[in-house]
Amino acid sequence: MIKLRLAKPADSEGILAIYAPYIEKTSFTFETDVPSAEAFADRIDSYMESWPWLVCEIDGTIAGYAYAARYRERVAYQWSVESSVYIHDDYQRKGIAKILYSALFKILTKQGFRNVYAVINLPNEKSVAFHENLGFRFFAMYEQVGYKLGQWKNVGWWRLIINEFDEEPAAPVLFSMMDKEFLPALFEEQTKQV
Repeated sequence: MIKLRLAKPADSEGILAIYAPYIEKTSFTFETDVPSAEAFADRIDSYMESWPWLVCEIDGTIAGYAYAARYRERVAYQWSVESSVYIHDDYQRKGIAKILYSALFKILTKQGFRNVYAVINLPNEKSVAFHENLGFRFFAMYEQVGYKLGQWKNVGWWRLIINEFDEEPAAPVLFSMMDKEFLPALFEEQTKQV
């Protein structure tokens, strides 16, 4: 059974089981040290003050997760976020990333964000194709911006517009302050897409 839900700090070990191999064996993340479960639980908790963090469970096992995070610190950037999605190897190519992102973007839209940025360490053809199929458009390349696993890495930036750019926009609603009554129906709708 597939279930989408909000992440909890207690999910940190299950999420780290997915994320740690990306840290240790790839440059898809520039994080180099696997955080402790406690530190990761704190990360989930602190992110969810402002932005959603979602998990997908299959038969009780966390198969993937997606979240949004701050784009930059200055107030004028507050309408933009970065997104990330990670799927366990055993659940790749089953539509999980798509339903996680679809739910995430609907929540971000309701919060009042305008831009979602995907930052992709290159080469990563699979991630590029996935994001472009969802409507993200490439707009910038940071060349040799990071060094990991013995190589200088390029990072590409992709953008998805999720709301209109109106005059005098209201600040986005913090996720912790948002009315979440719509989430169960949203999550159920998304799981039907798999």
